[in-house]
Amino acid sequence: MTEILGLMLAAAAGGAINAIAGGGTLVTFPALLFFGTPPIIANATSTLALVIGTSGGIYGYRRHLEPVRPWLWHFVPVSVAGGLIGAVLLTSTSNKTFSKLVPFLILFATVLFVAQGAFRHFAARDSQSAHDGKHHAMGGAILFQLAVAIYGGYFGAGIGILMLASLGFIGLSNIHEMNTLKTILGSLINLVAAVWFICAGLIHWPKAGVMTAGTLLGYYLGSHYAQRIPQQRVRQIITLIGFVISAVTFYEEFVR
Repeated sequence: MTEILGLMLAAAAGGAINAIAGGGTLVTFPALLFFGTPPIIANATSTLALVIGTSGGIYGYRRHLEPVRPWLWHFVPVSVAGGLIGAVLLTSTSNKTFSKLVPFLILFATVLFVAQGAFRHFAARDSQSAHDGKHHAMGGAILFQLAVAIYGGYFGAGIGILMLASLGFIGLSNIHEMNTLKTILGSLINLVAAVWFICAGLIHWPKAGVMTAGTLLGYYLGSHYAQRIPQQRVRQIITLIGFVISAVTFYEEFVR
């Protein structure tokens, strides 16, 4: 019962965090590790639970779907291809190797999360020049999205932050439309990866079921109340969690 409640709460928090700011994997993945799930199984199970829960986030942003529809034609193909490449790379990695990578991946994702304000400021500052050279900016954004999708299929934490920065460079300025596009693309990356993980037999189904229920609730509430929640406080909590988990995993893998 403790494990069920713990995983459900972590999944709800992860879903809400993804809907509001991105970085939910920094909660769901360590929660699975805490309850004894092997790293690669934990990563695959977390991916599946979050991608199913994304439907709640997309529904919450339904009013902004129409304005972002033209952008989907540019980014959907590379997101799908990159997500598959990253998932294949993960299944080619042993649990021992992935365990060694986990502290670095969590630290990288946390640093990305901390830097998202700078990313957005930099993107906003250059959005006009990006608009003037639209074709050049779009080509770079598509290549960048492919790299983000590969990373997302492999681990995933922080891809929303990277995508928001990229979308700013190509001239998008409405944060709700950017979050809508980020949610759709992120869900596609995770969906492709999740399908591959299912075929590879990497999903812990009982834990995935429990966490899916939590993420559905978390995504919906997070996207629905995103404008009412003090996002700065949420970001501070996620940052603290990320650095603490990174320090703990570094200690577990390289010191103890």
